Amino acid sequence: QVQLVESGGGLVQAGGSLRLSCVTSGTIFSNSVMGWYRQAPGAPGNQREMVATIIRSGSSNYSDSVKGRFTLSRDNAKNTIYLQMNSLKPEDTAVYYCNLKQKGFNYWGQGTQVTVSS
Repeated sequence: QVQLVESGGGLVQAGGSLRLSCVTSGTIFSNSVMGWYRQAPGAPGNQREMVATIIRSGSSNYSDSVKGRFTLSRDNAKNTIYLQMNSLKPEDTAVYYCNLKQKGFNYWGQGTQVTVSS
């Protein structure tokens, strides 16, 4: 059974940094895609926005809103991904969810709150 456990959220001032971690357990296939999504307060339909995704080779993809500020990395030996968030803005405030996609299944972590004060 696949499980995802996030850590690293918190409260930070604008311009500050945070690092999120997501540890996965269970069987992780080589063609899996991992990433982070976020749900901002009052998001229409509670929609989750893709922040960044990464494949096993390390190739990553970012939303335009975080490109150049956030860096996603993956440690395959530890089945862990890290999201380094720099130059944080108040609009980055959201619950951040770790995600794993493999074999047609979609797995989510419990979410971690990131709050950026102005």
